[in-house]
Amino acid sequence: MTQISAKPMPASDAQVLQIANSEAWLTLKSAATEFQGLQAKDGSLSDEVALPRATELVDSIIASVHALKVHFEHDNEYLEQLVADLEKWSESGFDVPDFLDSLVQFQPQTQRIDGLIHLVLFPMYTQNGSTNRHLEAVLVQVMWPEFIAELESTSYTNALFVPLRFVDFTEGYNTNSAVLFPESVAIRETPSFTWGAIFQDREAARFRKVLQEAATITNLQLPDDAAELLSDQHLTEETFIMWDLIHDRTHMRGDLPFDPFMIKQRMPFFLYSLEELRCDLTAFRESMKINNDPNTDPKTAKMAKLVQYAVIFDRIFRFAITGSRVRNYDGLGGQLLFAWMHQHHVLHWTDTKLRIDWDQVPEVVAALGDAIDELYWKSIDRPKVAHWLAAYELVANTVTPNPASQWAKGPQALPLTAPLREITDQVMDDEFPLSMFYEALNKKMASVIESTKGMTGASEI
Repeated sequence: MTQISAKPMPASDAQVLQIANSEAWLTLKSAATEFQGLQAKDGSLSDEVALPRATELVDSIIASVHALKVHFEHDNEYLEQLVADLEKWSESGFDVPDFLDSLVQFQPQTQRIDGLIHLVLFPMYTQNGSTNRHLEAVLVQVMWPEFIAELESTSYTNALFVPLRFVDFTEGYNTNSAVLFPESVAIRETPSFTWGAIFQDREAARFRKVLQEAATITNLQLPDDAAELLSDQHLTEETFIMWDLIHDRTHMRGDLPFDPFMIKQRMPFFLYSLEELRCDLTAFRESMKINNDPNTDPKTAKMAKLVQYAVIFDRIFRFAITGSRVRNYDGLGGQLLFAWMHQHHVLHWTDTKLRIDWDQVPEVVAALGDAIDELYWKSIDRPKVAHWLAAYELVANTVTPNPASQWAKGPQALPLTAPLREITDQVMDDEFPLSMFYEALNKKMASVIESTKGMTGASEI
């Protein structure tokens, strides 16, 4: 394998444009897009009749990778193994793909250099997008501001976290997906995953568009510092990097149930709601501490305040009404935060105007985070079903359940001695329907939220 001989260097704006507009990248993107149309859901060739054309396309992709390698010397080992995996796949007649060898060579978390560019190519699915393990290609650029580097190296270590911006992508990312996770890649066995990437430019761009529209519709007067997010894409990107840095590390910290992720287990979806909201509210409370610390430098203190606004606005305006009503755990998290703030009298919907008492918000929002933390702390001593029931009670005490719900009738209405799957099956797809406020907001906001599909920060700066 070729060894990296020099420190990786960030790409200038001109270099990024040169790569994105190069014949090699455009040919690779076109070939991968056509190849997707020849693949079955599991990534294999759907019809052997297409083998000759599939071979031609992958040969073209390999040639493009070779042509592009000059721009990615820092990824030489990965790209060389990628070519080997593509050739091996082609020789197999395009069976179910296995790109484990190239995946383990791609280690972007070891090169968190602001402006560094990567070419990423794998058969994979895109979360919140396609569930097909099709060949996807993405040009990405690392975002690593100095204040984030300082936070990560001191109080908020998170060696797996890689913030990115889109440069260009194939169709699987022309969706709502804003993550790039190694577990989505087609591989023969599961290694220890060592990184997770989030596209902060997409998160920031769609947040700004949704917040602008929601504030207009609800007649919400934004605080001056929050309003700054609407006019500055770069500032909003940095806000989301700080939020996600703390959120991501929280999944494995605290007094947790044995498996907070509930990986490969079928659980009531409201448990996922509480886990994601717990991580967001931890980011909120940690940002409160940072902002209130007199020793915090002005830049970081400002970003910490903006994280608090972002958590609230993204949760109550975008999360709550994005996606279907089928086990929408992120949606429920947004509903819960909105209802909690309203019922604790810091959020008001009066005379068709939304008003928020910002001086009281930190204490109230932190209290919801504390309530979820207490649920988790107690869960360590509880049987699984008892934890489920306690979690349901926490949510149902604030967000009204579906009147047809069996769970809402209490434990006596559930088959508690049956297998866990039967208990889970009693949870309705829309166990906690939208309130009248959200039904009305959804009608006015649906087209705006839909328009954020495939969005990047490139047109928002």
